[in-house]
Amino acid sequence: MSAELIGILGAAATLLVGLGGLVLALQTRTDKRFDAVDARLVALDARLDDVQTELRRLGERVARSEGLMEGAGLLRVVSQSAAAVD
Repeated sequence: MSAELIGILGAAATLLVGLGGLVLALQTRTDKRFDAVDARLVALDARLDDVQTELRRLGERVARSEGLMEGAGLLRVVSQSAAAVD
């Protein structure tokens, strides 16, 4: 092999090793960012579950209050079809 060919092959090998290192570094950084996004989504999902639970409880409390008012004669129930006629 000639000295020029050895120099070209050595430079190409160095370039490939450098590019490989860059790819690995960028992949590691991307994985860390995806892990952070995943953690945020898990936390958001937990918060949404809490909101759904609170809304369900609120709906039950409103239904109970409406039932008590209706039973006491304080609330007149109007069906949707009758309300549309008015």
